[in-house]
Amino acid sequence: MAHHPFTPQEQAAALPLHTLALRINGEQRTVEVQSWVTLLDLLRERLRLTGTKKGCDHGQCGACTVLVDGRRINSCLALAVMHDGADITTVEGLPALTGAMGDGLHPLQQAFIDHDAFQCGYCTPGQLCSAVGLMNEGGVRHDGDIRERMSGNLCRCGAYPQIVKAVAEVALADAARGGEAP
Repeated sequence: MAHHPFTPQEQAAALPLHTLALRINGEQRTVEVQSWVTLLDLLRERLRLTGTKKGCDHGQCGACTVLVDGRRINSCLALAVMHDGADITTVEGLPALTGAMGDGLHPLQQAFIDHDAFQCGYCTPGQLCSAVGLMNEGGVRHDGDIRERMSGNLCRCGAYPQIVKAVAEVALADAARGGEAP
């Protein structure tokens, strides 16, 4: 009896798709994904939001950090199907959080420029999203709080001092205003 195994394409086509409704960077999107697709791969490969970077792909470097309902997560560890109905913000959507239009920047993006808080820039999108998540969490009182809460985001170029200065400029001013978003 002859054995006719399925090709990988035939196997993928036979598996069910899940329809997700997501609000991504302020835009309502409906997508169909297999159950194993990560949020990172959905954003980068399917929706072409390539600002979010794939670093270690193990949740250890923070390069893939995005905001889900205002909270920061490692998108490489999250299955897309887990976030049906969520509001997702990538680095591309940060300016809109403050109402910036066109080429406007989120205050953290401007602070990163002002403090030269990026070198190769690969970690910068994750650092920025993590810093916005840090501000959303509140309770930042000093540079030590920033270092502790940003410890999940690695920078191989060693730009940590500049990153802390940039985040402190915005986050500590935000805290002084009582946590109002910039």
